[in-house]
Amino acid sequence: MKKLTLAIGLYMGVLLSASAQKTADTSNYQSRKLKVEEINIVSSYYHQDGNNSAVTGGIGTEKLTDFGNTFDIRFSKWDSKARQHFFTFELGVDAYSSASSDKIDPYTISSASMTDKRIYPSLAWSVNNAKKGTTFGAVASYSTEYDYKSYGTGLNFSKTSKDGNREFSAKVNAFFDTWKVILPSELRTIYRADGTYYFYGSGGEHDPYPVDYKPRNSYSSSFSLAQVVNKRMQVLLTVDPAYQAGLLATKYQRVYFTDGTVKSEELPDTRFKLPIGARLNYFAGNKVVIRTFYRYYQDNWGVKAHTFELETPIKMTPFLTLSPYYRYYTQTAADYFAAYGVHKLSDQYYTSDYDLSKLNSNMVGTGIRIMPPHGVFGIQSWASLELRYGHYMRSNGLNSNTITLYAKFK
Repeated sequence: MKKLTLAIGLYMGVLLSASAQKTADTSNYQSRKLKVEEINIVSSYYHQDGNNSAVTGGIGTEKLTDFGNTFDIRFSKWDSKARQHFFTFELGVDAYSSASSDKIDPYTISSASMTDKRIYPSLAWSVNNAKKGTTFGAVASYSTEYDYKSYGTGLNFSKTSKDGNREFSAKVNAFFDTWKVILPSELRTIYRADGTYYFYGSGGEHDPYPVDYKPRNSYSSSFSLAQVVNKRMQVLLTVDPAYQAGLLATKYQRVYFTDGTVKSEELPDTRFKLPIGARLNYFAGNKVVIRTFYRYYQDNWGVKAHTFELETPIKMTPFLTLSPYYRYYTQTAADYFAAYGVHKLSDQYYTSDYDLSKLNSNMVGTGIRIMPPHGVFGIQSWASLELRYGHYMRSNGLNSNTITLYAKFK
């Protein structure tokens, strides 16, 4: 609660500062100077609990809490060819605690990975050519936490039809990760073929024994076509193929076999994913919008999944919107999944991570958004404030709750 209070205090300070610096109306003049378009601040709290921790072989607590904050600021600038450039800087910081991660080394009071924080800045640029109806952009990102670092880059392009009713978009991204390979404590004595052995490190800051570092590269793309059908209906079709290569197993996750043997999780070093989705938005009058989404997913690990989402924003007043939503998800199990003590020693790949099990889930929630004409709390530049809550229920007993606060000002 103290962190949330500090975050809200920070929002108020930034917003009041922005309101004081607001300039006169320049709608008839395209300034070539850098201009602040908008600032977005998001603060969220997440808590989950369950009894299928992959760290302890598919049994044990999955209790986890996460407090996250992201801040992004967007600038714009016109060039001499009447093209508008946008520059966006984003900074995210997540702090979490995980009871299951603390079981990597159950013989210590607290292992290094029980609590951690993730920091992930990014910088994006795009240029919009209104005459041609095109937008081109690029993004660079970085992310780091206790056991991994990631560098990302991406390109995007979109083209709008002359009448503005159709848009094609394409995105490609690449992420280059390096994992610190942490093993369960009982598997850190490594025996060589010649009969000798050595001690493998814990990954702790003061541990003199080394650990391995392994790469993992992820390549994703997204292709979409949006179409305005009529004044009330819009549709969007998407295809999002992705490919991963490198260390895809989480080596501190245990797997127990039929004879009681315990090993680290072992999975293929490549994975191809193919999600295909469709979105339909219907404007049912001036006060209600019906948003629906369906996605089919398949990968080469044997997982097939279906997702259905429904959200119905309702304009209670001209300045207040209520947005109840529901999501249903179901998937088949991966070829390499089995529960605690079920895997055979003859298996080439093995995992007891219930994220790869057969499951279905439901998520329900709602959002409340206010957009006062004179700004939130009378601060003209504070454009909107939204609070969202979601409750997640999985068929294997995992439950979670999420509270998110969005603040936008221009």
